Amino acid sequence: MERKTYCIGVDFGTDSVRAMVVDAADGREVSQAVFVYPRWRDGLYCDAASNRFRQHPLDHIEGLEWTVRRCLEEAGQAVRRCVRSISVDTTGSTPVAVDAHGVPLALREPFRDDPDAMFILWKDHTAIGEAAAINEHAGRFAIDYLRYVGGIYSSEWFWAKLLYVLRRNEAVRKACHSWVEHSDWIPFLLTGGTRAADIKRNVCAAGHKALWSAAFGGLPPDGFFAALDPLLAGWRDRLHTRVYTADRAAGTIGAEWAGRLGLPDDVLVGIGAMDAHVGAVGGQIAPYQLSKVMGTSTCDMLVAPQAEMEGVFVRGICGQVDGSIIPGMVGLEAGQSAFGDVYAWFRDLLSWPLRHMDGLVGDTAGIADRLLAELDGQASALPLGEGSEWAVDWFNGRRTPDADPTLKGLIGGLTLGSDAPRLYRALVESTCFGARRIVDRFREEGIPVHGVIGVGGIARKSPFVMQTMADALDIPIRIHRSEQTCALGAAMFAATVAGAHPRVEVAMEAMGQGFDREFTPRAEWRDWYGRQYRRYAHAAGSPGDAPGTWHVS
Repeated sequence: MERKTYCIGVDFGTDSVRAMVVDAADGREVSQAVFVYPRWRDGLYCDAASNRFRQHPLDHIEGLEWTVRRCLEEAGQAVRRCVRSISVDTTGSTPVAVDAHGVPLALREPFRDDPDAMFILWKDHTAIGEAAAINEHAGRFAIDYLRYVGGIYSSEWFWAKLLYVLRRNEAVRKACHSWVEHSDWIPFLLTGGTRAADIKRNVCAAGHKALWSAAFGGLPPDGFFAALDPLLAGWRDRLHTRVYTADRAAGTIGAEWAGRLGLPDDVLVGIGAMDAHVGAVGGQIAPYQLSKVMGTSTCDMLVAPQAEMEGVFVRGICGQVDGSIIPGMVGLEAGQSAFGDVYAWFRDLLSWPLRHMDGLVGDTAGIADRLLAELDGQASALPLGEGSEWAVDWFNGRRTPDADPTLKGLIGGLTLGSDAPRLYRALVESTCFGARRIVDRFREEGIPVHGVIGVGGIARKSPFVMQTMADALDIPIRIHRSEQTCALGAAMFAATVAGAHPRVEVAMEAMGQGFDREFTPRAEWRDWYGRQYRRYAHAAGSPGDAPGTWHVS
């Protein structure tokens, strides 16, 4: 490259937004910043008991401005002048109702405290009934509109959430002009968009969550949706006819946001995408290497050459979409609805007295924060074969294989000798066995898994979880060096958008940080985990069992 080029990657996660300024030549991190969503942190607009998880757009706007400005202040004027592009990723499916100008309804005074006017977070399961209706309805058509999403539509996804809001909130229904993924709205915001019709939709979210496929000529026809519910009549035409890969530009930054962020007015804004897909790029995914983005949940990403996916439809996953991860390759998505969330639940359960009983003194919050690290150490010290405890990991339903949000978690084998480390190990094993079922499903469907790449906070922070995962899968796991693979992946796409690299694969090679640790299966644990997995699989039952059916001996 003839002149210095810097780019910005912004990762909108579940709890916070992270921004990173990166040298496009070699991926060197210049600065980074993290902003915790204040309204989300305070539990506003959410109700875990009813599976409602909503985020106010002000959390995202404030976080975007604060993190990017903080990064640029740290980087300095010389770097700021050489920033050429910015790309973002977000959680998904996380859609929002917008007006004709593309403004989320929660930013308008009548709706500022209405949860249905906010972003409906990926893990919101209020639309279970609507997803069930979509699945039943799709079975009546000669064309299988669910074949590219694993055959089962999820309550976590685009159309189920739209139908839920239309059915239950008349005020939002009347004011809503379009329905937009978070990953599409942020680039629209940055480019100064003023018409919802101009929002550029990304193939990643459209294909995996909204039933878009080139094989259908785009979205299913309006008649499909109108026959499902008359409230959906005409909605197809309010959305989009084209989709874009993340290596394309959504436009140039608008004057307002160039000023708010302190960026040059010619900075390019990339098409958005979902976080795990971008994180797989940041983690240097390769064909048939399963990239496990491990956080509150997991997203398991795999890419395969187009020619090798002709006529292949993988059952029970979260979709297979051409170009959703790496343009020119088919991206396959699976995952678990709860992973780190299971460990956090156990931590909060144990620390409940510290947080709620009067008279306790000392750093109770600090003790709670240290619980998981202590449990990691104690559980890892348990001898081979010690303990009868076991669990099933569906604490937030099951995402893959065969999505079913109605399922619940289970803990068994308890005795009076069951203590916190043994219970914690059983919970960790259950999440790792859930991961094994995903690998098994890919292989059953003819998709090889040659290796596993671990990315995300848990991959880097918990050797115990990663060793248990390697043992449970009986596959080595390489841990990517970057602690922010999603933001780094967004920066790789930004560098491609700016022309610093001709393709994102080249950007991955030049900017990737590589791997710094590998966990290999322990031969002496193979038989133990084989028996434990068979017990897990027996308790979990088989796909097609009635919800809540357990096979417990």
